[in-house]
Amino acid sequence: MELLQGHRHGPIELRLIRTRDARVLQQELLANRSWLQRWEATIPGGVSSFDMRLSIRRLLQQYRDGGGYPFVMLHDGEVAGQLNVWGVARGSLNSATIGYWVSERFAGLGITPTAVAMATDACFTEYGLHRMEICIRPENAASLRVVQKLGFRYEGYRRRYIHIDGDWRDHYAFALTREDAPEGVLTRWLSGRAPQDAADIPPSDRLSI
Repeated sequence: MELLQGHRHGPIELRLIRTRDARVLQQELLANRSWLQRWEATIPGGVSSFDMRLSIRRLLQQYRDGGGYPFVMLHDGEVAGQLNVWGVARGSLNSATIGYWVSERFAGLGITPTAVAMATDACFTEYGLHRMEICIRPENAASLRVVQKLGFRYEGYRRRYIHIDGDWRDHYAFALTREDAPEGVLTRWLSGRAPQDAADIPPSDRLSI
């Protein structure tokens, strides 16, 4: 298990989630139900749970087992949301997937693209991963802007891919490999060198939202 270091750019910080984050994260989730519910992963036939302490314990166990890297996103020291690197596959694949949520009151501050860029850079340079993927519902315009800003490459349309908000939902898949941004994803974006058309979705895959 790697020692998970914090990462910071200006007022935005990523750090390992802690059990004592449960209360504030649970408050943010409950206060942001109308903002977040339609994007939240669910379990088929299961009941939604707001036991954030249990959720954090499971995330930290996955971290200890080498299966993920669970972060909180902070802005000026205040918890703004979560970012999880999950589904870590080692061996010949060396890949993982990024998922995240941010509270509505922190929207528009550049927190999510900055945090995704820092997490991707950490996965490439510190955690030994080669490919990072983000899967986004076609309706999620805010998340689509994140991959467009950072120059993630569009890689395909996945039908009924993840159970979200009570049903199996289609997703678009985007990815980067280490070779795509040798100078770092954050540096590439901030310097204006992220390709702005990499995340373009071909007409054949576009849905009428």
